[in-house]
Amino acid sequence: MPPKVRSLLAAGLLVLGLLCSGCSAANPISAKPAQAQGAATADLRAAVRQVSQQVRPAIVQITNLQVQPGQLLNPAAVPSGVGSGVIYDSQGHILTNNHVIAGAQQLQVSLPDRRSFQATLVGADPQTDLAVLQIQGDNLPVATLGDSSQLEIGDWVVAIGNALALPGGPTVTQGVVSALGRTVQEPGDQPNTAGPFLFNAVQTDAPINPGNSGGALVNLDGQVIGINTLVAGQAEPGVQAQGIGFAIAIATAKPIADQLVSSGHAVHPFLGVQYVALTPAMAARLGTNAQSGIIIGAVQPGSPADQAGLQARDVITAVDGQQLTDESSLAQLLSQHKPGDSVSLTVIRGGQQQNVSVTLGNAPQTP
Repeated sequence: MPPKVRSLLAAGLLVLGLLCSGCSAANPISAKPAQAQGAATADLRAAVRQVSQQVRPAIVQITNLQVQPGQLLNPAAVPSGVGSGVIYDSQGHILTNNHVIAGAQQLQVSLPDRRSFQATLVGADPQTDLAVLQIQGDNLPVATLGDSSQLEIGDWVVAIGNALALPGGPTVTQGVVSALGRTVQEPGDQPNTAGPFLFNAVQTDAPINPGNSGGALVNLDGQVIGINTLVAGQAEPGVQAQGIGFAIAIATAKPIADQLVSSGHAVHPFLGVQYVALTPAMAARLGTNAQSGIIIGAVQPGSPADQAGLQARDVITAVDGQQLTDESSLAQLLSQHKPGDSVSLTVIRGGQQQNVSVTLGNAPQTP
């Protein structure tokens, strides 16, 4: 089960030099920017070094051990994948990605100081691709969790994780916050399948590779502001995207981690429908002029959607008046609610528009 970190596109920075007669290094007007640039570079280098020294000890390597098919006569668990994690409190709790630990029979955690522990799975949440482990040890290094809501595009960040599981401890790379509030969809566990949508992700150009999954994206104050999760793959056939990685914002990860520690699972609102995005061809077939939305393919019996009277072939175009612009919009808007909340869905059925009130339930727990 290789960690699901993947690759995307970053815009190159074109540096333009001014060509003019009479310019020289001795000219104080032209020398000041160079001096300022040198000082800024030195400050950045010092900051990255300090952040690395502060946070790197708390970044662990997680080895996913599984019994492989055909090992019935020798059922010892063997490494199936390697990822990263962040020790974030003195009780030894470790925040990581669910896909790093999925399917494990045993979880081995190795610290940069060469200590190794058998970890306990506290809880996992496939919907947000997060998990919490715990180890028992003395004087464990702890990373500080920050506030990702304070991030701005262009902020310098440092990615720390076990890239390619290279020996010698975690790898440190640097980059900037390239974008905020991204919605990305993970690949599924099986080929050609889709995984969960991740909302409000932090995009960065800090190099991230397989093995970085579950590691830390850190600001220059030494605070963890994201959990590195995936990178983009091919921009088009034969063209590998570069420099676009995504981290789950700590503002998303911390509340999930708190739920996993307190109860072993996370609570999500539940509607109970299977759906696909509305296309012009489908809209024409259904006789609707809606330009965007989703078509219900099936309604789960006994679900909130069933109780509210939703039906297959219904087209949902809005939630509480907010338009559904793409396939991820419904899940994103519902994720802003909690079980027990009532939402108003704008529904087109048989060419007629109506509003349907639904009281959201609790999402079933994934085994």
